[in-house]
Amino acid sequence: MSPSRAATAADTGQGTSRTAPPGLDAAWAHPFLGCVLRGQNHRRELDRRHPWLLDTAVVLLVAAVSLPDLLSPGTVGPFGEAAGYRQPPSGILFASAAALIAPLWWRRKAPAATFLAISLISLTQWSLGIWQQANVSALVALYSLALYGSLRALGWAAALTAVELVLAATVLLPVQNPLLGLFFLLGTATAAITAGLTLRIRRMYLATLEDRAARLEIERDQRVQLTAAAERSRVAREMHDILGHNLSVMVGLADGAATLAANRNEQSAEALRLLGDTGRQAMGELRRVLGVLREKQDDVRILSPQPGLDDLDPLLARVRTAGLTVTYRTVGHLDSLGSGVQLTVYRIVQEALTNTLKHAGTGSTAEVTVAVDAGTVRVRIADTGAPPGASEQASPKPETDGPGHGLVGIRQRAAMYGGTVSIGPRGTGHGWAVDVVLNMSSAPGPSPSGEHLP
Repeated sequence: MSPSRAATAADTGQGTSRTAPPGLDAAWAHPFLGCVLRGQNHRRELDRRHPWLLDTAVVLLVAAVSLPDLLSPGTVGPFGEAAGYRQPPSGILFASAAALIAPLWWRRKAPAATFLAISLISLTQWSLGIWQQANVSALVALYSLALYGSLRALGWAAALTAVELVLAATVLLPVQNPLLGLFFLLGTATAAITAGLTLRIRRMYLATLEDRAARLEIERDQRVQLTAAAERSRVAREMHDILGHNLSVMVGLADGAATLAANRNEQSAEALRLLGDTGRQAMGELRRVLGVLREKQDDVRILSPQPGLDDLDPLLARVRTAGLTVTYRTVGHLDSLGSGVQLTVYRIVQEALTNTLKHAGTGSTAEVTVAVDAGTVRVRIADTGAPPGASEQASPKPETDGPGHGLVGIRQRAAMYGGTVSIGPRGTGHGWAVDVVLNMSSAPGPSPSGEHLP
């Protein structure tokens, strides 16, 4: 099956279903990656509905990290012991830890204020010679500021953090190895900022992709609607020509019969004149209602008859000249079809063969079947697809009577006659098939004159 033809069928079909890329499908099918993706989606949905749950979890996690330091104090920090260090009372330690952890409740709503509060509390503790594991809240505040806050505030926060850490490692805290301590402190702060910025950029990228996908979907729907409207206008213009021709024949016959009846002094003369006047009135209404659909460039073709089944042979000849092998088969009495149905069949065959030339190329073989049976007309156009190893390429198209709209036009024309359309790959696995069944009960009959358009 041709990928481009499958995409075309999906674009012109009903609904707005969208398939995921093959790489994403493989990731979802993978046992581990699929579990990670599903868990990520669940967490995102839970956070969207109950954002306080994540904030509570972060506060509890930082509090758990601080518990060992509060329950068994005795170290200055992660950089070694210091002589002459006096452990502050436990009440001060618990109060300072709570002061560091509490602002994290507002880390997403007010990231800049949260970071500033934790930074001032940390600087106050360090000036008093207090070092706690609860200072990890400063890293969480930096991460939250990088993820949710403004970039200008993040720049000032990074500079303030660097100054505070230099003062803490070299002046305020009794650290045995200031250079090593400063290296680890600046490294962890940089890692927190980098993680926040990375996730922020990823979210912006995903939001851009989602917005682009939404806009493309809207544009696709609008394009399908505009194409359908243009095709309906085209069908209406063609039916205007057919109905106008048939009404003209009817009016001419009524006028002729009225004149003949008047010469013979028959009572039907007045009724025939009324019939002719009614026909002329109907033609005027038809021109006013449907004539507005005719574009200026169509004026040169007002007098041209619309194509019918007799024009299929010249159409197939042009397609064969373009290089496509086509076989044509008919079943039933095609002469019984009205001019509107013949035009619909002609356009369906024309659009289907144009798509075959475009997507399958000249190396394909097409079979056209038109069958009339039990009040229905079935039109089937099937091709064998591109030859094995041949890449799809734009092939020369036969001359047509005007620009078509592919599958949308086929569906619109079939819907006018209450028909059904089946478009897709053939059951053999190679090639493409267009199968249309028209309901003859919805089709107008042949003109009273018995004439058919050429």
